[in-house]
Amino acid sequence: MSSGEILVVPKNGQGHLFPSMELCKHLISRNYTITLIVDSDITSSIPSSLLQSSLFQLTHISTGSGPSQPFHRNHQQMGQGIETLLAGRDPNSNRPVCAIVDHIMSKTQEVFSRFAVPTVVFITSGACWAAVQHAVWVVRPGDMIPEEVRLLPGLPEEMVLKYSDLKQRRHWRPPPAKEAEKDPPPPGGMKPPRGPPLPGEPAPWVEEVECSAAILINTCDGLERPFLDYVAKLTQKPVWGVGPLLPDQYWQSTDSLLRDRGIRPRKESNYTEDEIIEWLDQQQRGSVMYVSFGSEVGPTTEEYPELAGALEESARPFIWVIQRKSAPQHSGQPGSGGMEAKEEYFPRGLDGKVGKRGLIIHGWAPQLLILSHPSTGGFVSHCGWNSTVEAIVRGVPFLAWPIRGDQYYNAMLVVRHLKVGTMVSEEYPDDKVKKNDILHGIEKVLTDGDIRSQSEILRGQFEHGFPASSLASLDAFKDHIDQKSSIIPNKTLA
Repeated sequence: MSSGEILVVPKNGQGHLFPSMELCKHLISRNYTITLIVDSDITSSIPSSLLQSSLFQLTHISTGSGPSQPFHRNHQQMGQGIETLLAGRDPNSNRPVCAIVDHIMSKTQEVFSRFAVPTVVFITSGACWAAVQHAVWVVRPGDMIPEEVRLLPGLPEEMVLKYSDLKQRRHWRPPPAKEAEKDPPPPGGMKPPRGPPLPGEPAPWVEEVECSAAILINTCDGLERPFLDYVAKLTQKPVWGVGPLLPDQYWQSTDSLLRDRGIRPRKESNYTEDEIIEWLDQQQRGSVMYVSFGSEVGPTTEEYPELAGALEESARPFIWVIQRKSAPQHSGQPGSGGMEAKEEYFPRGLDGKVGKRGLIIHGWAPQLLILSHPSTGGFVSHCGWNSTVEAIVRGVPFLAWPIRGDQYYNAMLVVRHLKVGTMVSEEYPDDKVKKNDILHGIEKVLTDGDIRSQSEILRGQFEHGFPASSLASLDAFKDHIDQKSSIIPNKTLA
């Protein structure tokens, strides 16, 4: 007999969908019926183990979303679709025990509350993102000067705020419209806040969780316990680290090579998995630099050639993954975050110059396979959360090159707290990344004894698979919502 139904509302995009689907698997194993509510047909991306489960169903709500659709409009239409879905259910049926909502989709909580469905916010990134963003809001660094460093209250002492950190993080309050016209944010970053918080002004993301019954975060105690504690103390809500939410196969043996085939949807590529394995097998253990910025972001137009030049000049073997879509091009100012699809970048002629030392993948790459291969020794990464935890679990250290959003916070965690990597440049993002920065970073990642030993220590935490602390958190979450369901009468949808 099912423990009850849980509705899950992810944000579209693989960085949100992948962990959401892994969370669904864990909840199904605890005998919950799961209804995944999405705004597009993602059937091809769903693992077969979910599709074949009698406790899983997929509900598609059409929002007319597309590249030109404003996010707030998509969000509104998603809420309307959920309302129609709930209103159309049999009024005599039991209501869901809760809805788990991606924090970016937090506005849908209003709809669930009207139908007496408790909501739980799911943060698909790590706890460091949430904690540091709020701690910076507390110190209000509007009057910081160059070279200044400030402690962030309530966080580990190494998680300090540097003046350069303001360049990429949008810690500012937009001025009134008239003032904004004559005083727009500078290129390359947003202005920091101009003073103390306004009366009643909510801190970043905190407003998104105010109406929730609890918070789930895609992390674990071994990676982010101080940051989980910060979020729990701040929100006064139950907070559970239930990750890292990676495919089952990734946990089955941390010593084996993992093929991506059948785990994640495969797209076009100029290399097969077998060809990549054959190339990796020919390299020395821990010698290969893996370079990938994911599917949505990348360096500036000026920085791509610098990266190509560094890989050519370096003596190290490398795999460089370049997506087949138009490369995200920035305004030329580091940290700007503004992207436009322009002419696709490809390092033409580089393959001929480096010969068999380099493997340039144009399109899809089996990242789980590459990170799990013993020849992989370092990762030039944008520090998206999924990529970050995938590499940490396999003990691969980072050359951190964050581009936008939570990636900067993840880079802070990797470099300053976990100490399993280094930033791509000491001056980043104040200055554009140069070839020599990348060359120095590659050598440091591949040869620094402290970084490599710390990466191995962290890897050792996951030798026995999915973290025990996260299994305990999932059980505690189940106990919590089961208890709430037994106390609160199971109201019908109305």
